[in-house]
Amino acid sequence: MKIGEYRKYLRDSYRQNKKTFIFYTILRILVLLTLIRCIFAGNYQSAMLCVLSLLLFLVPAFLQDKMRIDIPPVFQVIIFGFIFAAEILGEINHYYVKIHGWDTMLHTMNGFLCATVGFSLIYLLNRGSSNVNLSPFYLTLVAFCFSMTIGVLWEFFEFSMDQFFFLDMQKDFIVKEFGSVTLDPKNLGTPIDVAGITRTVIDTASGETYTIDGGYLDIGILDTMKDLLVNLLGAVVFSCIGYSTLKFSKSSRVADSLIIRPKEP
Repeated sequence: MKIGEYRKYLRDSYRQNKKTFIFYTILRILVLLTLIRCIFAGNYQSAMLCVLSLLLFLVPAFLQDKMRIDIPPVFQVIIFGFIFAAEILGEINHYYVKIHGWDTMLHTMNGFLCATVGFSLIYLLNRGSSNVNLSPFYLTLVAFCFSMTIGVLWEFFEFSMDQFFFLDMQKDFIVKEFGSVTLDPKNLGTPIDVAGITRTVIDTASGETYTIDGGYLDIGILDTMKDLLVNLLGAVVFSCIGYSTLKFSKSSRVADSLIIRPKEP
């Protein structure tokens, strides 16, 4: 999208929905201020996240222009808010660590958003082709599977970043009990229940010692399963909304404000 076309898009957006445009403008200003702060602080990694956020803010406009689709204002607000909450608040301002449940909230929203996108893609195909006529159940099933696939791929990405770059994207959990066949002295595969853990001590080859008070440090599996479960919850919520809208031919304000549709000629 050229600069002139983008300016025209901004003018049209302002005319169509002033609240969405104002929200978008406020977020852009906040990201720019954060970018300036990061540059002056010499935090160039966070500065790149700000640049990435600004580029992601342009994606809805680019898709609408190139694919001739209409993304509802409410859905755009959710997308912009999600990007800001994940990149600026979550990563740069450390909300993932400071606020308990921040990551869970975003993964739930991600499941909802991805189900919406998957549903819209198949909905556009179903409406735009005379050779394709999918049932409401199949449309909803595809949307659900699309959302869960994106969630799984993201967990693969987090795992890879943790394994190769030690970024700890799969956040740690302290557990007080677990079962393990590795601790079976007879090596018969019998799970040994280790309960009431109060402290874990880690000794490294370099001579460093780390003490974990309160239990045993789980380094990813609990976070991954929690993320997938809340992704499932978000996907199910939208799938129910989409299915009821199509199946019973009811006009739903929620569905109408979220489903991407072809742009009117």
